[in-house]
Amino acid sequence: MRPVKHRDPKINADRVMTDDVESRRRRVGYRATHRGNKEMDWLIGRFAQARLAAMPAEALTAFERLLFIPDPQLYDMIMHPEVAPAGEHQSLVSELRAFHGLE
Repeated sequence: MRPVKHRDPKINADRVMTDDVESRRRRVGYRATHRGNKEMDWLIGRFAQARLAAMPAEALTAFERLLFIPDPQLYDMIMHPEVAPAGEHQSLVSELRAFHGLE
């Protein structure tokens, strides 16, 4: 049996945090482009490909929450905001709409 090496948690703390955010970005990028609906793959996926790399952790969390909304409801929020208000996701939906030239 090999001896266990004890590591100082402060040594790689920044790298672990960066790796965690990068893992989340990759996971969110995949989910944004593989929603199971071509229209939503295009609307959400293109936005994600353009913006995820520069997205701070807080915005990434908001985007992750947005991806949990079912496709029909999210589509209505983006394409018909007067019919389906976005509520807590309003700023992100507005950003999506502006990205696609819908505003």
